[in-house]
Amino acid sequence: MLLADKGYDANALRNAVTERKAWANIPPKANRKDAICFSPFLYKARNLVERFFNKAKQFRRIATRYDKLAENYLAALKLVAIRIWLRGNESTS
Repeated sequence: MLLADKGYDANALRNAVTERKAWANIPPKANRKDAICFSPFLYKARNLVERFFNKAKQFRRIATRYDKLAENYLAALKLVAIRIWLRGNESTS
């Protein structure tokens, strides 16, 4: 599944996603002539992913990508995700 904003609403992109047996959930532009299937609920959930990456980029190691190997970068990203999750589930009492 591909979640994108209106700027990516193009037939070429939609066809490329369909060729890979995926589904593009992109809101149609106002000037689009043909109707396109679109789920506003899934589009709203896209905000969670964007906020996570915004929080992850607050960590210098992730933002500057010090790690050269993909495995090391993924491990650092997992540690950051755990830290973000722990902060969100912290008890306030």
